[in-house]
Amino acid sequence: MLYFPTFTLYIKIYNANQPILKSSVMKQFRLYILASSCCIMTVTAAAQDNTPVVKISGEVSTPLSLSAAALSKMSRTTATLHDRDGKVHTYTGTPIQEILSRAGVTTGSQLRGENLSKYLLVKCADGYEVLFSLAELDSSFTDRVVILSDTLDGGPLPTGRGPFRLVVPGEKKPARSSFQVTEMVIRFAKD
Repeated sequence: MLYFPTFTLYIKIYNANQPILKSSVMKQFRLYILASSCCIMTVTAAAQDNTPVVKISGEVSTPLSLSAAALSKMSRTTATLHDRDGKVHTYTGTPIQEILSRAGVTTGSQLRGENLSKYLLVKCADGYEVLFSLAELDSSFTDRVVILSDTLDGGPLPTGRGPFRLVVPGEKKPARSSFQVTEMVIRFAKD
């Protein structure tokens, strides 16, 4: 929410023996105009930076907000997925395990006991959500590599399907291979 204070200009009218303090009021007015201009420029610059990101939050030691540029600097791998017509597509992206490790999520040998009740909730722009136990994503439990993809067959994901897609290879139905991923939240399962 943006708040722009209104500036009320009061000029006291004094009797003939007292001067009108126009210069003081004008200085305050100029200062107000300068401050308002700075606020408008800052809001405009922020509105123009609409770079899509994926947020990683919840039971993490380091919350993250990753853009495509940040993901491209991480390790990259490919995964294949069949579309509804049976055609095979190749997706390239970053392994979810690496993203979770960077966020300080419990993985590897620490993923035991009560930590096995932690899960990953993946949220998408259209409100779609999917769930994974952390063990399903950890290489010490499985050979499957789930990725956060930003490319499809060597190009960007199509409009309405990206900019990020979760790709879960090896499942009979691609229901958890989600489009337009916006956030990943780590939580504990509770009774």
